[in-house]
Amino acid sequence: MLVNNTYRDLELKKKLIEQVGKPFTLIERIKLGGIGSPKLHIVGSSVEINNLLMLDNQIRTCNIELRPKGILVGFSVCLETYLLVIPLYKLTIYKGKAEEYCIYKDNYHIKIKVKNTDTAIHQYIKKILNYKADNSPTNIEDI
Repeated sequence: MLVNNTYRDLELKKKLIEQVGKPFTLIERIKLGGIGSPKLHIVGSSVEINNLLMLDNQIRTCNIELRPKGILVGFSVCLETYLLVIPLYKLTIYKGKAEEYCIYKDNYHIKIKVKNTDTAIHQYIKKILNYKADNSPTNIEDI
């Protein structure tokens, strides 16, 4: 689900909580060692996201926020904030080229460039994958 999160909307907030859960509490954030990613540079995306990114001439960047049942990939376009909402059971992360990760959900995807010297980003992606492995349902009936 790709949504505009610029303005405060209670219905959108309910949908986000339903899809990916409430934000972690401060104690849970400390236990996880942080839930937000550093700034990530976008090098490719699906058609819908690319059409939004083409509207702005600035450097294409995004960030990822970990939630109990998924992740939020946020990016800004023309002073508006957009979120790609990805539940854990639909999240797929591929490491394509040596310096690229691709985050997939159904027909949406975002490719991010990561230099080999950026160990913080590599560790954050591993944290997401480990969290997904630990918290994903094991049976189809659990979904």
